[in-house]
Amino acid sequence: MKNNLFPIAKEGWNWIFGAVVTFLVAAFLDFDFLEFFSFVATLFFLFVFRNPEREYLLYQEESVVAPVDGTVASIEEVAEGYKVVIEGSYFNVSLLRAPFSATLENIAVRRGARLSSLSPLSQDLNEQVEMLFSDKKSLNKMKIVHMLKQSFAPIAINVAENQSVMQGSRYGVMVNGTTTLYLPTNFRLNVSVGSELVASETLVGYFTL
Repeated sequence: MKNNLFPIAKEGWNWIFGAVVTFLVAAFLDFDFLEFFSFVATLFFLFVFRNPEREYLLYQEESVVAPVDGTVASIEEVAEGYKVVIEGSYFNVSLLRAPFSATLENIAVRRGARLSSLSPLSQDLNEQVEMLFSDKKSLNKMKIVHMLKQSFAPIAINVAENQSVMQGSRYGVMVNGTTTLYLPTNFRLNVSVGSELVASETLVGYFTL
């Protein structure tokens, strides 16, 4: 996996190029409304696919940082540990980042709809990616589920099974989605409902073993 160090994520280049071409054509043909619309679309795509550098904070080895920007919507205790739901939006940076230095044990991609999260069908029909990460000793594991809400772009994942990732490294893009973290019983949470998370910078918590 190669990190994209450009200020715009590569997944956004086609969208931006299309908007710029439309703007130039509209300007040439003097279609004022289309020219204005494509100009606004260009700015929108530049904003949505922005790719800022993030500070890599020196947390201890067992630390887990936020994989996405967003707000903690809910925290539940489940049989396996904790279920943490993070709501993202178009205002958040869309880059996905590795929560800890790990190996991607498994990935399952389900292409599907992009319904509002308020729809009762969204859980069953919306596009989602399920990923299982484990640390280098395979002692601690963490499942992440990325699910789209109403979005114009599919989820893009740039890491393969059995590939290693460094904490904070970019591994994909999701525009306007929900991310659910499934954390084991030996995890100590450092966030609460309503917490604003910044990918790769906000400490979610620690594995205690």
